[in-house]
Order: sequence, then C-alpha cells, then structure tokens
Amino acid sequence: MENGQDNVKTPGLISLVVPAATVFISSCCIMILELVAARLIAKHLGSSLYTWTAVIGVVLAGISLGNYLGGRIADRFRAGKALPVIFAVASATCGLTVILNNIVAQLIWLWELSWPVRVFTHVVLVFMIPSTILGMVSPVVAKMALDRGLPSGRTVGVVYAWGTIGSIAGTFVAGYWLIGAIGTVAIIWIIGGVLMLSAILYSARIWPFCICAIVFVCAMALSMASIGWCRAFGAALALREPPDPAVIYRDETAYSDVSIKRISTEPDKREFFEDKLTHSKIVMGDITNLQYFYTKIYAAVTQGLAAGRGRLSVMVIGGGGYVYPRYVEKMWPGSTVDVVEIDPGVTEAAIQAFGLPRYTAINTFSMDARNYVDQLLHKSRETSEKRLYDFIYGDAFSDYSVPFQLLTKEFNDKLTRILSEDGVYMLNLIGIYECGKYLGAVVNTLQKSFAEIHIVTEARTPKWARNTFVVVAAKRKLDIERIISELGEDLRLWHLSDSDIERLREKSAGLVLTDNYAPVDNLLAPVVRQSAKGLLAHRYIQEAQKLAREQKNAESIIFYKKAADSKPELTTITYSEIGFIYFREGNYASAVEAFTAAIKYNDEAQLGHNLARVNFELGVSLENLGRGEEAKGHFEKAAEFFYSLAQEFPDTPEFQFKLGKALVKIKELDGAIAMIERAIELNPDHMEYYLELAKVLEITQRYDRGIKMLKKAIERFEANKQTDDSPLNLLLDVFEFKKWSESRKEGSQQKK
Repeated sequence: MENGQDNVKTPGLISLVVPAATVFISSCCIMILELVAARLIAKHLGSSLYTWTAVIGVVLAGISLGNYLGGRIADRFRAGKALPVIFAVASATCGLTVILNNIVAQLIWLWELSWPVRVFTHVVLVFMIPSTILGMVSPVVAKMALDRGLPSGRTVGVVYAWGTIGSIAGTFVAGYWLIGAIGTVAIIWIIGGVLMLSAILYSARIWPFCICAIVFVCAMALSMASIGWCRAFGAALALREPPDPAVIYRDETAYSDVSIKRISTEPDKREFFEDKLTHSKIVMGDITNLQYFYTKIYAAVTQGLAAGRGRLSVMVIGGGGYVYPRYVEKMWPGSTVDVVEIDPGVTEAAIQAFGLPRYTAINTFSMDARNYVDQLLHKSRETSEKRLYDFIYGDAFSDYSVPFQLLTKEFNDKLTRILSEDGVYMLNLIGIYECGKYLGAVVNTLQKSFAEIHIVTEARTPKWARNTFVVVAAKRKLDIERIISELGEDLRLWHLSDSDIERLREKSAGLVLTDNYAPVDNLLAPVVRQSAKGLLAHRYIQEAQKLAREQKNAESIIFYKKAADSKPELTTITYSEIGFIYFREGNYASAVEAFTAAIKYNDEAQLGHNLARVNFELGVSLENLGRGEEAKGHFEKAAEFFYSLAQEFPDTPEFQFKLGKALVKIKELDGAIAMIERAIELNPDHMEYYLELAKVLEITQRYDRGIKMLKKAIERFEANKQTDDSPLNLLLDVFEFKKWSESRKEGSQQKK
C-alpha cells in the first residue's frame, strides 16, 4: 500500500511542475510590471501617494478581472490552445504600455482632470490591459492541472503557492536589481520577450508565434536602439519619447529618472531633473552665481552668521546637483562639507554633466539622512568622538515626494544633538501660505526642538499660490531681518512675522509630526492639486507655442488664455505672448490690449517681471495707432528695463542692442550709438546691428563715421562669404551720396 501511494505521489508531483512554473512566470511578470509602472509614469506625474495608490489599485483590479475572464476561458477552451494566445497577447500589451505611456502623457484633456483622477486615468489607460491579460493565466493553469486528475485541494494550493512565490521573486528581482541595472523600458521589453517565449513553448503550431516574435523584436529595437533612424522611427511610432536635444545626460537610477538639460549656451546654463521635478540650476564655471531663490537665502544666512570665520562644518541633506555644497566649498575653503544623498546615481549625474569634480573634497554619504544621523550619534556614544555641524541644510523635500521621516520631532531632536550651540538648521519646503496645514505642522514640530524659528519666502508670489519657503531654526536668537535686508531689492522677500507664523500654526490645528503620526502626503494634497494646475498651464503653453510656430495664431491665443485661466500667476507671460502674436500680425489695437493686460497684472500682483520687450512693442503699437504721447512713456520704461538687463549681463549683445533701439525711440541718440556699437563689439557677425547703427548715424548726419563702419562691416562679411552684404553696400552708397551732397552744399554756401 505504501509503495502504491509512492507511485501515485511521484507522477502527481511531476504533473504539477509545468503548471507551477507557468504561474510562477506569469505572477513574477505581473509584480515586476507593477513596480515598473510606478517608475514609468513618475517622469510624467512624479512619485507620490497618488501614483502608488493608483498603480496598486489598477493592477489588482486588472488581476481580478483577468481571473474572472480566465475562468470563463478555462471552461470553454483547452489550456493548450488558450495559454499560447494569452501569453502572446500579454507580450503584445507589454509593448503597448510603452506606446500608451508616451501617448497618454501628451493628452491635454487628461491634464484638465483633477490630479487624483488624472493619475488614476493615466494608470488605467496604460496598465489595465496587460494586468488583465496576465491575470487570466492562473485560472487557466489551475484548470489544466485539475484536468490531469490530481487531488483538487493540493493542486489548487500548489498552483497558487507558486504564483505567490513568483510574485515575491518578481518584487525582489525588480526592486533590488533590475530597475537600477537596466531601466524600466528595458524591463518591460524583457517581460514581453519572456511572455512571447512562453507562448512559443506552449504552442503546437509554432510559426504564427514566431512571426509575432519577429514583430516584437523589431518593435523592441525601434524602442531602444541608439541608431539615429531607429530613434526617429521609434519616436514617430510612439515607441519612445520624442528626442529632446536639450537633454545632455540621462540615467534611470534605483530611485528616480535623472536627467540634465542645457537651457542656454551663452552662458552655459543647465537644469537638473529628478523624474519631472527640477532640483537644481547652474551656470557652468560660475558656482557662486546661485540660480535658485532658496540657495540665495541659505547663502545669505550663512554669510551673515559666519562672518569672520574661515572654515565651516556643514551637512547638506540631499545632494541634487551639488550646487550649494560646491558654493560652500568655494566660499569657505577648507570647510568640512558632508552631503547625505541616498541615490548614488544623482551624485554620478552631477559628476558627469553638472560640474562636480570626481575627486572633490566634498564628502558624500550614499544613505538615508536618518540613518546617517543615527550613525553619528551611535559613534559619539561609543567613542566619545562628537561631530558638530555649524550649519545643516535640508534639500530633500519637493511638493510630490517628501521623506516624512526627516520632518518628525524625533529627527529634529537628533539634529539638535549634532548642531553646535550657535548652529543653524535650514530647510526649504514647497507649500501654500493660505492653506497652511503643511507649513504649520512643520513649524509646530520644529518649535518643539528649536528655540528660534524664522520663515522667509518670495514676496512677489501671491499668498494663495504655491511657493518655496525657507525655514530657519536655531537654538538661539537670530537677527534674520538684518541679514536678508542686505540681499538688495532685486530679491524681493517676505519675512513672516510672529503673527504670520501663528496663523500657520492655527491652520494646522497644532499638529506635531512624529514617527508614529506624520500624514505628510495628506497635508500636501492642496499643494499637489495646485502643482497639477501649474503642469496643465505649462502644457497649454507648450501647445500654444507649437501652434504659433505653425502659424496657427488664433488657436495659439486660445491655449495661451487657457494657461492664464489655469494658473493666474502666468497671466503676465501668457498675455505678453498673445501681444507678440498680434504685433507680428500687424493687429496693433489687439496687441495694445494684450500688452496692457500683461503689464497691469504684473503691477497688481507685484510680480516684478522685466517687461522690457513688452513695453517696447507696446510703444511701437501705440505709435502705429497714432498715439505717440502714450508710446513715449512705454519707450522710457523699456529703456529702463533694458538698461538693468544690460548692466546685469554686460557681455550679452542682445540686451545692449535692444537698449540702443529703446534709446533711439526716446531721442537719446548718442547713448543709442554707444550701446549698438557695444553690441557689434560683442557680436560682429550680426547684420541687424550694423543696419540699426547706420540708421542712427544717418539721423545724426555722422556720414564719415557711418562710411567707415559700413566699409569695415562689408570687408568682414565678404571675408566670411556667409551673409548677403548687399544691404550694407546700398547703405554705403547712400552715405557717400549724402556726404557728397553735404560737401557740395557747404561749398556753395562758402562761395556765397
């Protein structure tokens, strides 16, 4: 009897190998897809509670629907026929996710939805179908195993156990290795390849699935190959994102999609992105030229409190582009600068394309800041060696992803133990003053650990709008008012008063963030919603710019107005662009109306935008409408604005030239000549500069000077042989004729 039972058991186990392996593979693929889904959409939607909730919910819903449909299929078709088709379709839908993710991200109507609905809809459109198809596998396999006459309880248990084991394996393989090693898109194609191979192995007629495999491989090549024509064709088929020539570095790390863009060449200015968020800006070769508001506050407070000190000991939580750590290193040589950056890929990106030297004196610790602080405290207890920092800077907080463990009272208490007695902790947060819950909770929490709290932000941003706030915490009293007053009027600041801070505390209902209770994502919900409106507005602007390039001006204006409606802070920018469109069309009355609206909003909201070009073209529009007196005032304002730009950027010929044109309009002709000549000195190959200078010299009857300038310009352009110099030759003839006429006139007068 025992032998008989053994004989039954062995074939039974062998019969379960194929079903177990099948559900293992399908479940593994589902979990890898789920993890990849959150990373794939992060570059468009960020990584937040909303994205993870949507991904988990949609994938589970897809699996549930797939289980139901798979059960129906199992009852109607044999597994040998159903499984190859299911695996082949699942493979195709994996490739489809790449296409859909690129297409869905560009659909403007989706951005018009509320943010949670927008995220949910994106995930449904991209990942619901593959999740459903893969969910069909388990019931079909379970039915196949039961049809072999094995005990039903043990069979179902083994099938679902191996499915769970596959899910666990997929989770660990993707999270610990695959995503960081090869990136999300490559993983999706690998999943698709595994599923296609499974279809071929299960199929009795292999050739149809071999054809599918060939098509799949071709699509994968177009999606991933670095060959130029593959990139172009793949982008046309939405198999990859359209190429962005501004991107000079890109890497998908274990934590985020890191990219660096060059936003200008003269000067070489770059932006550092993690997923969809800009984390740093830099002017290459000029590390002291800080670009971000909060870094300027960090620098001002540090300079004000560290006056007379040669070296500092500082810790920066979050490396980003390493702009501020390098600033400290430059301004206080020999200082100890410790950067705690959890993502080594961020550090490598800063080295590769953001100016960070590979062999720098900056110390980088690739770990969570909470763990780093714990290690310091543990070391001080064990060895009595205590490291104290003069300044700690928090730079790890965005509006979509906030590491709550770095905002709690417990963490703040630990920071006080590694700060010197006169040390300062500064962190930058993105919030909305009028909502106040998030900012208030942070302030409440900091006040439990620090005696002194100050908040500084940009004054030009309305209180109801999303803004960056720098929170300064110290153990002693600080004269922040004196420090920020020395920053000058260009950086317009709002130093929150005690009553302003008290209002924030009231809005947060006295909430203190702790390790046990820190609902940061919920507190940030209003900020996320407003950020989503900002993203929608920028999508409208992108569409408007595209339509303007296509000469579809009426449609472009509609989208610019939609952008202003979505984000009123953009009213000045959008109505300026509308004015430029009308100006180019020669519709000066509408241009005046749009430019006036832009200036009015800029003044009322006290935004402080430099509206040099707006005022200049408004003045030209008014001139063309016969309203010369009104035009003069705007030309004067344009000259003031251009003068400030020319002073700030003395080596930028465009600003010198435009200042010259504005001075012509207000009859300051000597100044205009000097500015245009300076523009020519900076860029001697720009034809328009010579033509404008000739016009002013003709007005002032300085023919000798004009002839000399024109001859020199003609020689230059003839030597280059790249520019048509016929306009200069015509002007030279005019100047020589006028000089001749003038000399004859003078001669005849002398005879009389």
